[in-house]
Amino acid sequence: MSSSQDAASNPPERSGGLPPPARYITTHRADGKSIFQTDIPDAVPAQAIRPEVDFRLVYTTSESPVSLQGDGDIQKYRAFLEGEKPGLIIKGGTVVRICDYAPGGPPAIMHRTMSLDYGVVLVGEVDAILDSGEVRHLKAGDIVVQRQTNHAWVNASKDKWARMLFILQEAVPLTIGSQTLAEDYGEIKGVAPST
Repeated sequence: MSSSQDAASNPPERSGGLPPPARYITTHRADGKSIFQTDIPDAVPAQAIRPEVDFRLVYTTSESPVSLQGDGDIQKYRAFLEGEKPGLIIKGGTVVRICDYAPGGPPAIMHRTMSLDYGVVLVGEVDAILDSGEVRHLKAGDIVVQRQTNHAWVNASKDKWARMLFILQEAVPLTIGSQTLAEDYGEIKGVAPST
């Protein structure tokens, strides 16, 4: 990728100098040898969700177990890249997403997804906040296993961007007492309902 393509997918004013992530997708030649696919650019484009948060859709699957036959999974992922973006989760599938958070962001937005999520801090420090008021201060390399809880993420820095990687898998709705939990994006705008 040229530096101009990288800059277009991650404008410096949005990322605070964080390098644009690249994702490399493997596949097979007709003779069975492993190769890297070249139909989808390596640079992962940014989608501004709020002025202080960018989403990057690294990869998706639409079924479990996933069928890799004929690169059908790659074509479904391409459809999300080129068309309407999925919600936070894909029913029956998985979502890999990178989120960049601006420093000194606004108050956290509580939200709940019907998923089991693995959230990994890649760059910076992030506070994971639960609706009970509990907070965990996360540093690069720390992981949160998020299990349908009402939660929020906040960049803990006043002057540096933070980046997290999320892997989301649909989960059966959880019932606590007589209440079955439901998806709730809170005040997050610009994200489609889960597909």
